[in-house]
Amino acid sequence: MGRGRGRHLGLALLGVVGTTVLFALFARLEAHWLALGWVAMVPWLAALDRARSSREALGLGVLLSVTFTAVVFHWFPAALQAYSRAPTVVGWALFLMVAPLLQLQFAAAALARYAARRLVGEGRTWLPPLAGTLAYVGTEGITPKLFADTLGHGLYASEWLRQGADVAGAPGLTLVLLLGNECVLAALRAWRGQGARQVWRPVAGLAALVLMLSGYGTLRIAQVRAATRDDGGLVVGAVQANITRYEKLRAEMGAYEVVRMVLDTHYAMSDALLRDGPLDLLVWPETVYPTPFGSPRSETGARLDAEIANFVSERGVPLVFGTYDLEGEREFNAAMFLGPSVGGVLERAVYRKTMLFPLTEWVPDAIDSPALREWFPWTGRWKRGPGPQSVSLKLRDGRLLRVAPLICYDTIFPAYVAGGVRQGAELLLTLSNDSWFMGTPAPRLHLMHAAFRSIETRRPQVRVTNSGVSALIDTTGAVVAEVDDDQRAGLTMRVPGTASLPTLALAWGDWLSPLALVGTVVLLVGARRRRSAPRP
Repeated sequence: MGRGRGRHLGLALLGVVGTTVLFALFARLEAHWLALGWVAMVPWLAALDRARSSREALGLGVLLSVTFTAVVFHWFPAALQAYSRAPTVVGWALFLMVAPLLQLQFAAAALARYAARRLVGEGRTWLPPLAGTLAYVGTEGITPKLFADTLGHGLYASEWLRQGADVAGAPGLTLVLLLGNECVLAALRAWRGQGARQVWRPVAGLAALVLMLSGYGTLRIAQVRAATRDDGGLVVGAVQANITRYEKLRAEMGAYEVVRMVLDTHYAMSDALLRDGPLDLLVWPETVYPTPFGSPRSETGARLDAEIANFVSERGVPLVFGTYDLEGEREFNAAMFLGPSVGGVLERAVYRKTMLFPLTEWVPDAIDSPALREWFPWTGRWKRGPGPQSVSLKLRDGRLLRVAPLICYDTIFPAYVAGGVRQGAELLLTLSNDSWFMGTPAPRLHLMHAAFRSIETRRPQVRVTNSGVSALIDTTGAVVAEVDDDQRAGLTMRVPGTASLPTLALAWGDWLSPLALVGTVVLLVGARRRRSAPRP
């Protein structure tokens, strides 16, 4: 390898490393790292513009997808090992192997930028950055991501900037961040090549993007406050018992003893909340009752079902709790809604979780087989529910409340959550079990996803988990009250009455991604035609 080629490769790798380090800090979702989002892509973009071939550009995209995955989701292989008991090294190997598919936007942006640069040469210098940006956003919208992540999530730490998510979701914020990075890169090049006189234009562009987002956020926050009413609120009692690792407890204590302990703990913590004041609703977390409710498998199960029903009737407060639901041989992860009896009949409704985590909760029928189950005995056997729902719930005082129930993984999919809200839901009600990720950034990342769903739909959210983070989230995405990770506590959540506010993200769904893909094609095809056209 010649000295020149070695230096070229070194600079390319330096660009990837620089962007990876900045991403690692920006992904912490802390306010003091917020500014890094506007510059994190610059080292990689600069390296990309030095690429001498499409293969090199693709290589830079693939490499960044791997390093990005490694530093942002470093906690996942260990969590997978805790769940499956597979060696951690196997989890890391598989995770990094699929990283280029999970983060396909880096490779797509690299190729689009390189192709545009080749087509326009020294002219129309704006086209490669724009083509790469649109390819990034468009590809991300069609990529099957495990965690539905996007750069725009990093702006959550800013109350003003995150409000822009109600226009095009977090991908809209990603678009603004990418354009901001292009402005920074253009400013650095102008300073180096033309001096300070030409720097003002890209700097002005960056300032305009920041001011636009901040101004819009200020406006929307003012509208939310104006729409918040003093009356018509809701008082919710949330129980986070911090009882985890049911399988381990079952092996040590026995199945009945574990269920007995779980129920007794939740009864006691619920009664403590009720003693502090009247509640409109009680909520327990996902799979807190780890057996089918209403379809008992034994006499003991039937007695436990009756015990829960009696608890609701005696306290006179509706209860929502996580359990299993059966339909023949098909088992579902479910949220059960129980209301105090009217005329001796307990009011009941059920929501079945639809968005199941691949393999650990659900195996597609197309690949399910005895051999797969033998190789991976930890694979899940739940079936997918029918889709988004809006459930009517009669409160303690007789009011009817329509809620969009969500269970754990459901919350990271904006279109799914919007589907429940479009059916008339006034409140997002999330039950979750994040115990496999205790002590990692994952519970906070999951909470952040939930907060973006409240921004996009402008609906408040009650989120209850078994081990944290349980929280009340308002319509600006702010966490009003919470119980932290790995804590046991009951929490009284006072949800204010809020008039619904229309949002483009709710009305149009994911409109940005297809538009970005079309824009990428139009730009590249147009550039190719101009290049091929005969010159006069």
